[in-house]
Amino acid sequence: MEKELVFGHQNPDTDAIGTAIAFSYFVNKLGCNTEPVALGEPNDETAYALAKFGFEAPRVIKTASDEVKSVMLVDHNEPQQSVSDIDKVKVSRVVDHHRIMNFNTADPLYYRAEPVGCTSTIVWEMFDEQEMEIPENLAGLMLSAIISDTLLLKSPTTTDKDRAAVESLAKIAGVDYKEYGLAMLKAGTNIADKSEDELIDLDAKSFELNGNNVRVAQINVVDLPEAMERKEAFLKAMESASKENGYDMFMLLITNILDSDSEALVVGSDENKATFEKAFGKKLSDSEVKLPGVVSRKKQVVPPLTNAFEG
Repeated sequence: MEKELVFGHQNPDTDAIGTAIAFSYFVNKLGCNTEPVALGEPNDETAYALAKFGFEAPRVIKTASDEVKSVMLVDHNEPQQSVSDIDKVKVSRVVDHHRIMNFNTADPLYYRAEPVGCTSTIVWEMFDEQEMEIPENLAGLMLSAIISDTLLLKSPTTTDKDRAAVESLAKIAGVDYKEYGLAMLKAGTNIADKSEDELIDLDAKSFELNGNNVRVAQINVVDLPEAMERKEAFLKAMESASKENGYDMFMLLITNILDSDSEALVVGSDENKATFEKAFGKKLSDSEVKLPGVVSRKKQVVPPLTNAFEG
């Protein structure tokens, strides 16, 4: 059986890496021959989770077609978020919890998408459906992914399935998910030793919205005022990245994980800034706006932006 690669999106987070590892294990148990890989180095939070449960970081690939003919995608489906040569390989399986956009294949495939808080929640369901045992360390990694994507079950994306998965996986892993989860989330909030260029690319995704190339990045912190002291440097880095990569609008969401409030910085044309204001019903002041209660790019940022750009 020919080998396939399993991977999440570019600028991978804990869900993208953790679920790639979990799904690869799952399908291999069913007879597939796969290797989990990543489209970038793990961030601090993901590295913390990998170390906690004894995993090596998956190797990073730039292209896939030079290694395999077929791949499996987790935690994404949009081509611009995937490996650079995604058009040169066959996609055999997708497990995702995002919108489906610009995705098409020449052949039938297995595609599973559910509106839950994390892709690992879906994979947890799949283990249950197959009555397949989840190893202790893998349960810990899947738990980490759900905690990350749902901000310890506080995100509006959280569903009853996510809550059930967290309870189940925490029991298998033998951890107090609240205590461990807070420690893991805090591990990902150290921004002092990173440059603005690094920070705006750590957790960033591109979206095609009515012909516009929109970049949305997110940073989690525990001290929002301290992070905002770097506002001008962030804006400069965002302007530079936009010119270099052709982004029509760049939004940076800076989220306080302790109180679930965010502030956004936005660069782009006056027209696109007006579209942003239309999306959120708020006026930008010097490229900045407070977005209390907004923590989810998937549910609270991309949908209103999509509606505003298409309206």
